[in-house]
Amino acid sequence: MHGIHRLLIPTPFAVGTVNCYLVEDEPLTLLDTGPNSGKALDELERALAARGHRIEDLERIVVSHQHMDHLGLVDILARRSGAEICALDLLAPLLEDFAAEAERDDELAETLMLAHGIPRDVVTALRSVSRAYRGWGTSATVDRRLADGDRLAFRDRTWEVQHRPGHSPSDTIFWDEERSVLLGADHLIGHISSNPVISRPLGGRSGEHDPERRPHALETYVASLQLTRALPAAVVLPGHGEPVTEHAKLIDERFALHERRARRIGRLIAERPRSAYEIAQAMWGTVAVTQAYLTLSEVLGHVDLLLSRGAVVEVEADGLVRFETAG
Repeated sequence: MHGIHRLLIPTPFAVGTVNCYLVEDEPLTLLDTGPNSGKALDELERALAARGHRIEDLERIVVSHQHMDHLGLVDILARRSGAEICALDLLAPLLEDFAAEAERDDELAETLMLAHGIPRDVVTALRSVSRAYRGWGTSATVDRRLADGDRLAFRDRTWEVQHRPGHSPSDTIFWDEERSVLLGADHLIGHISSNPVISRPLGGRSGEHDPERRPHALETYVASLQLTRALPAAVVLPGHGEPVTEHAKLIDERFALHERRARRIGRLIAERPRSAYEIAQAMWGTVAVTQAYLTLSEVLGHVDLLLSRGAVVEVEADGLVRFETAG
């Protein structure tokens, strides 16, 4: 499509394969890389060869956001090809010190999990798993830092850089206005709803570990989706799954989904005061343990909607936060 080819790269994560995109233009560009694994590297080499290219032919690598399945091979590919690495200016410090930044994110996650009722033994286990998973990521020097609104030029096309935080703080989409093509990464995916994961704000550290001032990831994500909805996109090329051809309709469906979940959580809180972990258990059972931080992010995102509307209040006692109906 328009000289853009989807490369399906395997990941070790539940989401399955990740979509990387080869842009056959000048410079020869790869958007996202897959995780840092031999299996992913082998598949990427095969996918490039099927298009008549080698890793060494890459001239530019663009990173859409901070998650490991999208950036893990960036350093290896850049070293082999000499390609220019481009990423959002706010993402660059994280990418250049990935392990340390991941540790800080885990510190925030631990603080939030304990404050919202997740048992300490579960938190300890999840910290160990997270540390083990960091090997799927990598650090790399960013050659070109992209600001929101910048233009990334090729010989035959231009992408407008648009920062769309929510699913992660660094989510970046690339808009080709001439072709009405949006490269959306994980900002909008057809077959699954992108989970706005609570992460540290980029570009600052004050208040990052304070549960009273946690980032409101879902509210941020909804605001970003509203901006994307206004784009006259004919197709969205996502980070996972098939292209999206009716993005406004899909976004409206996602807005309705979040409203339904917020109402359901409101009903649970109306029954009795509950912690976020108790809400997650009521909604998803054992999944609330195996995917504890993801489900916590999901619950807190929808609770934040209710808090903003004045429908519920947050009450802290003995280090545990519970939510109850306002009034």
